[in-house]
Amino acid sequence: MKELLEQMHSWISQYMKSFYSEDEEVQQGILIKEKHTGYVTSNCIELAKYLNLSKHDSELAEIIGLFHDVGRFRQYSLYKTFNDADSEDHADLGLKVIDELDFFKRLSAEDNEIVHFAIKNHNKKLVEETDDERKILFAKIIRDADKLDIYRVLEPFLAQKNADKMPKFIKGKERADISPDFVENFVAGNQADYRKIRTNGDRKIVRLMWIYDINFAWTMRKIVERGYINKIIDALPIDNNVQKGIDRLLKYVKNKCNDAE
Repeated sequence: MKELLEQMHSWISQYMKSFYSEDEEVQQGILIKEKHTGYVTSNCIELAKYLNLSKHDSELAEIIGLFHDVGRFRQYSLYKTFNDADSEDHADLGLKVIDELDFFKRLSAEDNEIVHFAIKNHNKKLVEETDDERKILFAKIIRDADKLDIYRVLEPFLAQKNADKMPKFIKGKERADISPDFVENFVAGNQADYRKIRTNGDRKIVRLMWIYDINFAWTMRKIVERGYINKIIDALPIDNNVQKGIDRLLKYVKNKCNDAE
C-alpha cells in the first residue's frame, strides 16, 4: 500500500493547491482546510500507533485522514461557503469526489467500505449503527482526529477581541449569549445540533459538548494538555446553569483521561 499512499498524498496536495485564489478571503479558507488536512492525517497516524494497529490498518487510517475533508474544496467551489446547512454535506460531497478517483479501486472491497463509512460519518452528530466493529473503529479514529485539530483551528477566535478577525465561513452571530436549549443540553451532558447555532456563545459551548463525543483517552489527554477546554471556559458567559455543566464536564474529562483502553 506504500506506493498507493504516496500517489494519494501527491494527488491530494495538488488537488488542494488547484483551489488557490487571488481572493484573500477565499485563499484564507483554502489554506486553513489544507493545513487542517495535514494535521488530521498526522493525528490519525498517531492514534493508530497508540492503538497498536497493524501496518495495514495504520495506513488505512492515514488514507481516511487525508481524504476526510476532500469535499470541502468542491463545496466552496460550487457554493462559495463551507457551511453544510447552506450548501451540501461536505462528507457526502467528499465521497462523490472519492468515487471519481481510479486509485481507490486498488483498495479491497472491505477497505473501500471502511473508508466510505468513516468519511461519511466523520462529521455527523452520531455514527450510524452497524455491527461491523472495524467500521466503527475507523469512524471513531477520524472523529477524534478531526475534533482535536478543529480545537486548534478555532482557538485564536475564542477571545471577543478577535471575533471580528474570524473568517465568515466559521463566524457565528454577533451575540455572545448562549441559547437556552444549548445550555440545557450542556448541563445534561448531551450533544447539540451545531446546525441550530444562533449565537457566538452557542458556537463556543458546542465545542465543550464535543468533549462527550471523544472516543479515546489519548485524544482527551491531548485536548487537556493543550489547554483547549480551559480556554473555551474562560471565553464563555457563565451563570449558575453553565457552571453546573462545566463541573459535570470537568469530572467527565478527568475520568476519560484515566481510561484504560
